Amino acid sequence: MSDTLLRVRNLSVTYPGDDGDFRAVRGVSFSLGRERLGIVGESGSGKSTTGRAIMRLIQHPGRIESDELSLGDTDLRSLSERGMRKLRGRRIAMVLQDPKYSLDPVMTVGRQIAETHRTHMASSKAAARAAALEMLEAVHIRDPERVYGMYPHQVSGGMGQRIMIAMMLIAGPELLIADEPTSALDVTVQSQVLSIMDQLVRERGMGLILISHNLHLVSAFCDRVLVMYAGQIMEVCDSGRLAEAQHPYTRGLLAALPELGQRRAELPQLQRDPAWLDDIAAPMETRA
Repeated sequence: MSDTLLRVRNLSVTYPGDDGDFRAVRGVSFSLGRERLGIVGESGSGKSTTGRAIMRLIQHPGRIESDELSLGDTDLRSLSERGMRKLRGRRIAMVLQDPKYSLDPVMTVGRQIAETHRTHMASSKAAARAAALEMLEAVHIRDPERVYGMYPHQVSGGMGQRIMIAMMLIAGPELLIADEPTSALDVTVQSQVLSIMDQLVRERGMGLILISHNLHLVSAFCDRVLVMYAGQIMEVCDSGRLAEAQHPYTRGLLAALPELGQRRAELPQLQRDPAWLDDIAAPMETRA
């Protein structure tokens, strides 16, 4: 059996507009094994849209097109919406940016986690509750019995994000997509949440796609990094060698990062060149 979990080839996402079609993602290709892959870029670069397209969460009138979009041996393009609903959460899951917009405000957090288990594992109410409590403990929540009965508005941002991770991992997916999972948290809590996510991903032998605008975070946390601009992949780097990146866009992003202990009158302005998009005549293929 292949260790490649996900294959994406020539993925495009298009939205119709008054002045013609807008391609939010253009010819993106990569493969993912049981590793941690970071996707970085500015706001509007297409990184979050890429993650949603993999989950088939692009709403009409948006269109997803690709030459290949497969999870293991499953062709995601051929599945009906009902088939995708069965697959989401069970084999592939997504943690979104802010838990207060993702959790149901009128259900306790424990019931929401247990409901995910019952939906995908066909478990009894008692078994789902036990699994939810075990998962709350796995994401380092103290007194899971008490937290099980709390509502989303009663938990902090950091605890809410841990609850979301618990909900997404309770059914044992093969792949987790985390879209800016720590951007709403302070630095200390960011580190805690990422550490928990890293531990669970490694223990379960999963694949992870971490979508972020934070180059420092991605280079420290991931194995490989895809750098996106205007819907396309500009460069692929091993995270440990990100400082050696060659593309002018990646170099510009790195130069714009402030560094402790260095005083500069102003940060350099990123210069964008329209020719960057013309340089990519064919879809870029990246190895798992």
